Amino acid sequence: MVFFGLDFFMTHPFFPVLVIFFFAGGVVLALLLIAEKVGPKKPSVVKGEPFESGNPPKGDARVRFSVKFYLVAMLFLVFDIEVVFLYPWAILFRRLGLFGLVEMGIFLFILSVGFIYVWKKGALEWE
Repeated sequence: MVFFGLDFFMTHPFFPVLVIFFFAGGVVLALLLIAEKVGPKKPSVVKGEPFESGNPPKGDARVRFSVKFYLVAMLFLVFDIEVVFLYPWAILFRRLGLFGLVEMGIFLFILSVGFIYVWKKGALEWE
């Protein structure tokens, strides 16, 4: 019996995943090569300007944003990802019983305390 022959790799459970990765990599490389060879290559002043949703650019491109913008974005991501945990719980609610209800109650309490803390600190107020 050959352990590392072609039969070993083709019967391995992860062989289809490996084939898909190679196929996806080949498609990506082919599309990049086609775009490089066929795509337009006429640079101009208009194409070199920053694009601002179809409007003419205003001011310097290196304007500093307030930290509040990033804070609100990070808080949205954190709370959004935590709320995603509610969906599997809702699906398995009957099977989890009282234990699942208590655990989710603790989770929601901690989430609410964090939300109230952020709210009281003024992180959600926009100026």
